[in-house]
Amino acid sequence: MIGVLTHHWAKADKIEEARKLLDGNGEAQSRAPGFGARETLYSLTDPTKITTLVTWDSNEIYDAWRASPERAVAMAGAEELWSQAPESERFEVA
Repeated sequence: MIGVLTHHWAKADKIEEARKLLDGNGEAQSRAPGFGARETLYSLTDPTKITTLVTWDSNEIYDAWRASPERAVAMAGAEELWSQAPESERFEVA
């Protein structure tokens, strides 16, 4: 199992839109094969920073999700919401 930790930085005037988009992406992920669990974290020091931690059965399954039409629909327009590119890292779950 892997965990994917992703930091997103919303534009200051787009925080609510960014939260809604990421919530919708989480809903779509939850229906994908190999999805484990998802947590969304809101920074206490930077209101524009939204971090997600999602577990998947494997790297291959996560790669399939990233390439899926469902993800493309869920994340449509996301680029307009970010003040900088999201940063993502994969981890092995112990």
